[in-house]
Amino acid sequence: MPSPESSGTVHVDKSIFPPCNRLGLNLRSNAHSTPLSSAKMLYVSAEEALQVIQSGHRVFVHGSACTPIYMLHQLALQADRLQDVELINISLYGDVELDKPQYLPHFHFNSLFVSGSIRQAVNEGRGDYVPVFLSEIPELFKRKILPLDVAIVQVSLPDRHGYCSLGTSVDIARSAVNTARYVIAQVNAQVPRTHGDGLMHCSSFHAMVLQETPLQEVLFGEAVGETELQIGRNIAELIEDRSTLQMGIGSIPDAVLRSLQNHRDLGVHTEMFSDGLIELIEKGVVNNRYKNVHPNKTVSSFALGSRRLYDYVDDNPAFAFLDVDYVNEPSVIRRNDRVVTINSAIEVDMTGQVCADSIGTYHYSGVGGQMDFMRGAALSEGGKPIIATTSRTAKGIPRIVPLLKPGAGVVTTRAHVHYVVTEYGVANLFGKNLRQRAHALINIAHPDDREGLERAAFERFKAF
Repeated sequence: MPSPESSGTVHVDKSIFPPCNRLGLNLRSNAHSTPLSSAKMLYVSAEEALQVIQSGHRVFVHGSACTPIYMLHQLALQADRLQDVELINISLYGDVELDKPQYLPHFHFNSLFVSGSIRQAVNEGRGDYVPVFLSEIPELFKRKILPLDVAIVQVSLPDRHGYCSLGTSVDIARSAVNTARYVIAQVNAQVPRTHGDGLMHCSSFHAMVLQETPLQEVLFGEAVGETELQIGRNIAELIEDRSTLQMGIGSIPDAVLRSLQNHRDLGVHTEMFSDGLIELIEKGVVNNRYKNVHPNKTVSSFALGSRRLYDYVDDNPAFAFLDVDYVNEPSVIRRNDRVVTINSAIEVDMTGQVCADSIGTYHYSGVGGQMDFMRGAALSEGGKPIIATTSRTAKGIPRIVPLLKPGAGVVTTRAHVHYVVTEYGVANLFGKNLRQRAHALINIAHPDDREGLERAAFERFKAF
C-alpha cells in the first residue's frame, strides 16, 4: 500500500486488494443476489480502499443515480494528504462535498457534463468543463486522451457467480472500469441488478467496500405543469405508431410520455429514461415489438428517477443497459425506423441555432447526447428530431430570441434542426431558408415576444 505521504504516479500491485476471497463477512441477499457460493467475500474499509488515490491522479466518479456520495465524503477526509487530484464525471447528483472551496488545492472537477451538484464550482473556477458528444467520451478513455488512474463506482451485490452490476448507470462507467488502472467498487444492496453491459465479475475490482446507501432520486414529474403538458400534446401529434423514442432529461419528456396513452407499438432506444416510461410499458403502449435493433427490449445507457423506477428495472430482462458509445452511436440509432428524439433547449435563435449547455457564458449543463440523437433521428427512415422548449423561462425570459446571448454554446447547429416545439405549436425548419425559419419560429414564440422578433427579423433580413 502506498504511504499517505507519497505523491505522483504510483504502481500498486493488484494483490493489495485481493477480490473475491473468503473473509467471514456474510452478504445481504435478495431475490436474485445469493451470496457468492453462499459464502463470504473480502471487503475493505473506504479509508483503506481510497489510499490507492495519490496526488496528481485522474479519478473517474460514477454518476447520476449511482453517484457514490459516501465514497466522495470519505475521500474528503483524506484531502490533507492529496494535491491536484482531477475528478472526471458526467452528471453528478447529491452533495458531493469535494466541490466546496476548501478542497480546491486538493481536488478539482474536470467535468464532461455540468450538473447541478458542481455547477457553482465550475462557474466559479474551481472546476472545468469539457464539451464533448456523449457517444465519444469512451474514446477519451480508450485512446488515453484522458487516461484514468482510478475509477470509483457503485455496484450491486454480487450474484452467485460473482457478478455485480453497474445498476442504473452504465453510460460511460463501463468504459471507465475497462480502462482505469485501479477500480474501487462500493457494493450497495440498493443498486439494482440491470441486464446488459453493466455486468462485471468482482475480480474486476481492486477494492470492494460494502456500504448500503440510498441512490440519488429525481422526481421529474413534479415539475410538469399545464405548459409542459401542452408541449407534450403537440409532440404526441408528431409521433406515429411503431415509432422508436428517445427522451432527454427533464419535465417535458415526462409530459410527452403522459400524452402517448393512445399510441400503439412504440419502442424505446434512448440515452436515458425516467418514471414516465413505466406506465406506458405496463399498458402495452411501449412493447418494442417493431424495432429493428434490439426488438422486444427497452435500450438505454442510464435511468434516473424514483426508487420505484430503480426497483422496476431490477433484474428485469425487458431492459438492456448498454455502453453509451453504442447506444448513442448515430449509425446504430438510424437503423430503427421512425426514430423520434425529444431534446431541450435553453435558447433558440430565429435561424434555428440551439443553445443547450449554457446561459451566455454561464455553464449550465453539457453537450451530452443531443447531437448524437438529433443526427441519428434525421438519418432514420421517417425519423423526427425534435427540440422542445417552453416559450419563456419560469422567470419570463424568452427562449426564442433574435440572437443567442454572447458566449452561448451552439450544441445543435441550424443545419441539424428539424422540428422546434413550444406550447404554441410546431415549427418545421427542415429545408427552409433563414427568413422562413424566422417566420416559423416567431409563430410559436410567446405572443408578447412576437412583435420584437418581427422587428429584429426585418432589420436582419431587410424584408419579412
